[in-house]
Amino acid sequence: MSDPMFDKVNDVLDTIRPALMADGGNVQLIEVKDGVVKLQLQGACHGCPMSQMTLKMGIERELKRQLPEITTVESV
Repeated sequence: MSDPMFDKVNDVLDTIRPALMADGGNVQLIEVKDGVVKLQLQGACHGCPMSQMTLKMGIERELKRQLPEITTVESV
């Protein structure tokens, strides 16, 4: 059974991934529950000193803009 919110978040992430991949990184969606999105940063993003800024100011901001029901994004 597919979770519609998981699919919506993944669709938004698909629009962000090319920018992450251009810098050698990527992101994997782990879970969406009660407005909290859990992501795993991959490639060059994993361990990058700018990764928290990318997560909060880039990914989280875009997810909240397109999906107002999202409250926060966490890295796992």
